[in-house]
Formats: sequence, structure tokens, C-alpha cells
Amino acid sequence: MRLTTLTDYALRVLIYTGAHSERLCTISEIAKAFDISQAHLMKVSQLLAQQGWITTVRGKNGGLHLSKSPQEIPLGAVVRSIEPDFNLVECLGPNNHCRLTGGCALTCILNGALKAFWQHLDCYTLADVIARPGLPVLAQWTQPIAISR
Repeated sequence: MRLTTLTDYALRVLIYTGAHSERLCTISEIAKAFDISQAHLMKVSQLLAQQGWITTVRGKNGGLHLSKSPQEIPLGAVVRSIEPDFNLVECLGPNNHCRLTGGCALTCILNGALKAFWQHLDCYTLADVIARPGLPVLAQWTQPIAISR
């Protein structure tokens, strides 16, 4: 399983804005901090705003900020709101044509794995990510940084 780039960037925007909660953050500065295209971040920020995770302020002195405190932003809910689907294999999706359906134990095993993934992710909020020891000091991000995965 792999999260889409859209979700990856959405989480980065939330981390950055959460780490700079005292002010509005611009797409330009976030793009520079992560070495990501501004055009991509425009799409990401629109989606995050539509989902209610951030608020956007237009104009010369505009920018982005979190709509809630980092403690009120569950990571599982964010990922669910951004990712298009979690059909790990055909039989878990709406267009199932697998000939093994009904007689294959893989469906149950993969559903269990997915359930464990969500349960684990639901234990954390954005605040847990921002406060993580060893993460570069977010307030000092001026150069693009590499995020280890």
C-alpha cells in the first residue's frame, strides 16, 4: 500500500502550518521549504480547505492556517478525507470480477491489515507529528529539507 503524493503533500502542509500556528503561511514558503511545486500545493491547499482542515485568507497579506488546533486534527481522518480509495486488491473494490471471491481467505486477511492500519493511524493527531523529537526544528525551515520515510 502506498499513499498518493496528494496525501503526502497534504500532510506536509498541515505539519508546516501547524508548526507555524502563530501566523499565516504562504504556499510559496511551504513550496520552498519542501521543494515542491507551488501549483501542486495550490491544489492541495484547496482540497484541505474544502475538507475543513485549513482556512485560506486571500489577498496581499493572505495565507493558510489550521482551522483547528493540531490536537483536534486526527491523522486517520485527514488521510481518509484525501485518499481516493483503499481497495488494496480488486476484490475489495466496487468493480470486483475476481473469480476467487467467496472462496479466498485473502480478502479477510487484507481487510484485517487495513483495519489495523486505520486503528494505528487513528491513535495520532497532527500534534503528535509536530512534537516528534528528532524532527528538524520546523520554525527554522528556510531551506528545502529531506523528510526521511
